[in-house]
Amino acid sequence: MVLTSVGKMVALQKKTSGIRNICILAHVDHGKTTLADCLISSNGIISSRLAGKLRYLDSREDEQIRGITMKSSAISLHFVKGDQEYLINLIDSPGHVDFSSEVSTAVRLCDGCIIVVDAVEGVCPQTQAVLRQAWLENIRPVLVINKIDRLIVELKLTPQEAYLHLKNILEQINAVTGALFTSKVLEERAEKETESESISDIAPGDQIYDWSAGLEDTDDSHLYFSPDHGNVVFASAIDGWGFGIEHFAKLYSQKIGIKPAVLLKTLWGDYYLNAKAKKIMKGDQSKGKKPLFVQLVLDNIWSLYEAVMKRDKEKIEKIVTSLGLKIGARESRHADPKVHLNAICSQWLPISDAVLSMVCNKLPSPLDITAERVEKLMCVGARTFDSLPPETQELKSAFMKCSSEETAPVIVFVSKMFAVDAKALPHNKPRPLTQEEIAHRRELAKRRHAEKLAANQGKELSEKPPSENSSEVTGNTGDTKGEEQQLTDQAEITTSKAMKQEADDKESFIAFARVFSGVARRGQKIFVLGPKYDPAESLHKVSKLFCSATNDMPSVPHMTCCTLENLYLLMGRELEDLEEVPAGNVLGIGGLQDFVLKSATLSTSPACPPFTPLNFEATPIVRVAVEPKHPSDMPQLVRGMKLLNQADPCVQVLIQETGEHVLVTAGEVHLQRCLDDLKERFAKVQISVSAPIIPFRETITRPPKVDMVNEEIGKQQKVAVIHQAKEDQNKVPEGIQVDSDGLVTISTPNKQATLSVRAVPLPEEVTRLLEENSDLIRTMEQLNTSLNEDKKNHEINQKTLDRIKEFKQKLEQNLQGRKWRNAVDQIWSFGPRKCGPNILLYNFEGYKRSVWQCLGNTVKEVSKYRDFDNSIVSGFQLATLSGPMCEEPLMGVCFTVEKWEMNKVGEMLSTDSQDSGEFCSGNEHHDSSQNVPKSPEKISKHKREVLLADCYGPFSGQLIATMKEACRYALQAKPQRLMAAMYTCEIMATAEVLGRVYAVLSKREGRVLQEEMKEGTDVFIIKAVLPVAESFGFADEIRKRTSGLASPQLVFSHWEIISSDPFWVPTTEEEYLHFGEKADSENQARKYMNAVRKRKGLYVEEKIVEHAEKQRTLSRNK
Repeated sequence: MVLTSVGKMVALQKKTSGIRNICILAHVDHGKTTLADCLISSNGIISSRLAGKLRYLDSREDEQIRGITMKSSAISLHFVKGDQEYLINLIDSPGHVDFSSEVSTAVRLCDGCIIVVDAVEGVCPQTQAVLRQAWLENIRPVLVINKIDRLIVELKLTPQEAYLHLKNILEQINAVTGALFTSKVLEERAEKETESESISDIAPGDQIYDWSAGLEDTDDSHLYFSPDHGNVVFASAIDGWGFGIEHFAKLYSQKIGIKPAVLLKTLWGDYYLNAKAKKIMKGDQSKGKKPLFVQLVLDNIWSLYEAVMKRDKEKIEKIVTSLGLKIGARESRHADPKVHLNAICSQWLPISDAVLSMVCNKLPSPLDITAERVEKLMCVGARTFDSLPPETQELKSAFMKCSSEETAPVIVFVSKMFAVDAKALPHNKPRPLTQEEIAHRRELAKRRHAEKLAANQGKELSEKPPSENSSEVTGNTGDTKGEEQQLTDQAEITTSKAMKQEADDKESFIAFARVFSGVARRGQKIFVLGPKYDPAESLHKVSKLFCSATNDMPSVPHMTCCTLENLYLLMGRELEDLEEVPAGNVLGIGGLQDFVLKSATLSTSPACPPFTPLNFEATPIVRVAVEPKHPSDMPQLVRGMKLLNQADPCVQVLIQETGEHVLVTAGEVHLQRCLDDLKERFAKVQISVSAPIIPFRETITRPPKVDMVNEEIGKQQKVAVIHQAKEDQNKVPEGIQVDSDGLVTISTPNKQATLSVRAVPLPEEVTRLLEENSDLIRTMEQLNTSLNEDKKNHEINQKTLDRIKEFKQKLEQNLQGRKWRNAVDQIWSFGPRKCGPNILLYNFEGYKRSVWQCLGNTVKEVSKYRDFDNSIVSGFQLATLSGPMCEEPLMGVCFTVEKWEMNKVGEMLSTDSQDSGEFCSGNEHHDSSQNVPKSPEKISKHKREVLLADCYGPFSGQLIATMKEACRYALQAKPQRLMAAMYTCEIMATAEVLGRVYAVLSKREGRVLQEEMKEGTDVFIIKAVLPVAESFGFADEIRKRTSGLASPQLVFSHWEIISSDPFWVPTTEEEYLHFGEKADSENQARKYMNAVRKRKGLYVEEKIVEHAEKQRTLSRNK
């Protein structure tokens, strides 16, 4: 097919109804990029022979080497169907779980997606993940079942078996969609119920519970994949063929004489053809007949494969002539039968036609964007669409119309920034020469050649006088002018080359974006809205005069103004310059690197809200510290890491308190890619990388019932434990009391206040609840702060209040029993960072303060504790941020302050500051020593001297330190444990390598949860959990041990307590007998703890020489 010109593409961009923005989503290695190759070859951009081998959209070198896609890239295709012309903006996305953030960025810009599923492997974990992402973004999917050739060539299934297998795959995919749909309906129903409860006040006798879940009334038939709906294509991208059943319905309707509409309904399903009556009957299986799909479709494909693979020339010729195809001699004589097959199939059932026509028929154009999706995009966080300002709500119509008029506001969403070599930009490319330039260059070349000849002759005739020689060589004066001009040209070229060299070294950032409304023009001024921008707050600041983005704008938080410097048409590896891009198109924007970090919303209207942030499936968990080999390269590394952070949607770049530069990535492959980019593209310096920094958490558990040899802890053990407890107690410094039940009492250094703190483990459900609701807890903290500071402008959204109430109820349900009585109302703070999975309770008289202030039960507390309660909370935050075992954050611990006594002077201090009318704001710690000079002359001189002469520093600071110490000792009074981060690991392996997979898993502390066999194949799916600490090199080891037959997918799942006690030593006789005096069998928890302590430079208790008696001296060789 002929290459489409850029002019043609620009014309097509203006016809919004003919645009389709689609992405290809699938599990890793299911054939996305090969399918993309087939579609690209239909536009003549690459040769159809190279489709599948070239992998055109994998433009990075490491993508080609590894054979997986690592970044999503876009290309625009032209497709003609009948008299309709379409522009298809195709985005190819990665399937590897480490790069699922790239999928999120692609999905946001599209209106529809092609889900690709391998016919052999079926629905895999990542297939479910991408279906969920498409569902969350409200985009419509169509299905391509790929690699059907594997059913014929590898599994050697009969057409009947293949039909049942395909049917099974369709059922699995529809089950995933059905589950998503059901959860949505039930959520909506629950919301409606809560609304109706708040509205209606029915007498209790009249209430009748409606048991129907609301699923019967809702129509979900359009959601499912079924060949007779036209949203499924059966294909083999590598062999270049694919078809939807409507192709065969048209074909056979002429042959058999049955209407195409009837055939469409019956070609897929339990129908068979009664040849005598020429009727289609139902119930093929009960009568032992072949289904229509097998008889009319699969049998033909199977027989074609059989003929070509067996080189049956007569049969092949018969098939080719009956199909009316023309096959070249080169293909038919080729040694590889696959080439011959490809030539026949790609003419008979071209995959690009089948897939693109399905896309054009079934997927929506930008005009068909649903109101639900628009509202979802415009509502950030817990806000509802109705609560947005009226100017913002008016923008919804601009979205729905997708209009490209002059008056329409321009709204563009940037989903990611990607780096491009400056050489690849259109204005830096060598342009094609004109005819005159070619002629001029030819002349110059001829002249240079003549001069060379003349110079050679001059050497031979050097005896002649110089006057003659010079006249001979130079010829006429015109030539000398030409030479001078040439020299000046060369000088210009060298200077421009030097400038270009500088430009080439720079990485250019291009924004991957889509225009949702209006027309984006080059040179246009536009607002950049950050994720925290709130149109309601800024609309009154930006007056109507400043409705267009200008430079002299009043400063508004989270909003800047920039210019769209360059607009590009994305064509895979190429970029084409554009002047303007109308609504509904995907584009690249140059010149935004100083304004946009990863994603942003651009708009000419200040009323536009920032779009909902992208939802990423993978959480970054793998950390490494990076430093340059030569310290002088540090500035380049810092700059390089900034660029890397901008270029990758999922990576995080931090500088830790220790001063280390840390990269946080989603997995090993992702980490490798980030490091390669840093070395070769962004920093261009040699770097050294630390071993992965593995995160742990610290917690406490209930005292165990049995000892290490599974003996019930009896009296003999008690004796030993008492000895041990006495030893432990000796470690506790003076002035700290530790009761037998773990209550720690400690006084401040100046003895003015005494605290008693107890640590208790939280139930698992509560820890999980706190983790899931960390954002909600953060919101509560902000609301409480604004209430304490008496800010009235912070209106609390009803939906947020409902969520907080629900959260409180769940906590109350999970914290039941005598031990937790009134615990929820006594919550003082969460930690660390005021939103973590640990709780601080107060349980002493004369104090009331609650985290539930925002629910309306605010208590203005005036008591002796009020001035210093923030110091206690700060001490708790510090204690939960770094635990005593290895300075890692705590998790699932509840600290209760059971007693807080203030001495007379301490009380005076707080009452004095109250008398002087000084109130402490929500977050600040006012030093008491600073408060003193401001207070009136009530305090006697003696008191002031006592307070000022306090050598221990300000009283609030002492309280913070004391609280932190109390929490630490309270933790150490209970059995401490480490918590490890865990991956869920899904491995697909064939039966013969199962044993090796299990061996690798058990060696790395993995635990198998389930294994099941995939129906119709010999593939097993193993689900296991694996500690992140043991996962490095796991994928490579499994591949090596199983010769590449098993490949794992690792996704971060949860935190799990390591059962062994890191401080355990044998105490009873049985334990001595079993473990020996040294107990030197490896203690996993201690190994991890010591590794972290070593890394952080903390003291590690270990002997340098372990077994001195084993050392020996070798006799010297004589």
